[in-house]
Amino acid sequence: MDSSEFHGFLNTRCSVRDYSKEEIGDDEIAYLLDCATTAPSAGNLEAWDVVLVRDSGRKEALSDAALGQPQVMNAPAVFVVCANYVRSMSRYGERGILYAVQDATIACTYLMLAAHAVQIRSCWVGAFDEEEVKEILSLPPHIRPVAMLCVGKGRLPSNLTERMPVSEHFHTEEWYHDA
Repeated sequence: MDSSEFHGFLNTRCSVRDYSKEEIGDDEIAYLLDCATTAPSAGNLEAWDVVLVRDSGRKEALSDAALGQPQVMNAPAVFVVCANYVRSMSRYGERGILYAVQDATIACTYLMLAAHAVQIRSCWVGAFDEEEVKEILSLPPHIRPVAMLCVGKGRLPSNLTERMPVSEHFHTEEWYHDA
């Protein structure tokens, strides 16, 4: 893949919230997870874990915890990507909390891009009640749910979301304020 193909790949990835009823197979799940394990992590500790949710009752509960977002309930599969504090705090102390959140975020990004590569649509969900999610999934105290990635088969929307120009995000040497 050359740079323009890569840029095109990134530009066609978008959040899809409407899925067909077609299941995501175990081989596809394994591929996505295998791709996630290639994500960089602080100290190569991979301070993240994933809970795969396919059960309709549990997805409905997660949807409720996610402020009623229907794609959580309607997706054939939901990856709940979690930061594992103990794994990184063992080396980095309190700073390991931040590193675990970063590791989980990067792993979720790799999951999302891997899904896009094999025409599995996804939607990142970050708005949810953490305590409810922890209870629904019986997460231990040192595990923090960071994101839900809803995945399923579906169509890309005909119009992709416009993005801000790079100049709106970019600063050189220090923060520049327009006067």
